[in-house]
Order: sequence, then C-alpha cells, then structure tokens
Amino acid sequence: MNNKHRFAHYLPSDFDQFDCVKLSKIFYLLLLIILRGYIVWIMSITNFKDRVSVIEWVYPEPILFYTSLISGIIGLFVLLIISLRRPDAPNWIKKCWYNIRHFFAVALCFDWLVNLAAYFYDILYALPLIIIYGVFVVIALIVLYSNTRIKINVEEFPEKLPD
Repeated sequence: MNNKHRFAHYLPSDFDQFDCVKLSKIFYLLLLIILRGYIVWIMSITNFKDRVSVIEWVYPEPILFYTSLISGIIGLFVLLIISLRRPDAPNWIKKCWYNIRHFFAVALCFDWLVNLAAYFYDILYALPLIIIYGVFVVIALIVLYSNTRIKINVEEFPEKLPD
C-alpha cells in the first residue's frame, strides 16, 4: 500500500509526539490478560484488611497463582519494551520492538499451555474455560498478525524530530 494512503484514515490525534501512530489498544488489552496474575497480586497488596482473600478468590489453588506469575514473566518483558520505546532507546530495544508480536504470541501460547498443564495435573478443573481461553488465544493471534494498526505500530519506531 502506498505510504500516502496508508495513513489517510488516521486523525492527528492518532499520532504521538514523535509522529508515530499511537499504540493499538489491543496491545494493552493483551497485556492485561497476560499480566493478570501480577494485577491480582497488586490488588491483594493494596487490600490492607486481608491481603490473601483477593488471590484466593481469583485463584482457588495457590499453584494457579504462581503459574500465572510465571507465565506473566514474558508479559513483563513486553511491558518493559513498550515502556522503553523512545527515540534514544538502545539498539536491543529496537530489535525487540520489531519482534513484539512474536513476544506477545509466545506469552499468550505459554500462558494457555500452563493452564492446559494445570488441567492435566488436576489443578484446574474447568475444561470449558481452557477451551474458551484457547479459542481466545487463537483469535488474539489472528488479530495480532492481521490488524493494520498493529502492523504500522511494529514497523514504526520513534525518531527524534527536527526542532
């Protein structure tokens, strides 16, 4: 597609201070899902009355909580890459950024495999939820690799603008 027409449907508010298209909200939604163990952990820490009740409510078995933290490690790395994405970023950040979709894909698949393993080890009992999550992962991967805005996001890296 011609570069001139590629950005034709974006408004000025769709660009950040470096003239890059703002990150797709899909990135943030996927991060919320991948990092759900850490989000629950932070919620439990902020509950001063009973720090464990939130974790126990979301993760009835402690091993599920710990495996969620383990599968979220890749998500923490993705969050680090997104937060360090700026013009003066080191080269390793740029290289990682151009592969950000692959990191998301690995994080989603690993998270699903951890849940699947928990089912087979009789830790998790809800097979329909695992199947639904597997379908969600497949849909998320299709969107991740076919969405036009995400393709633009991955191809662009912020550069210093002339004053």
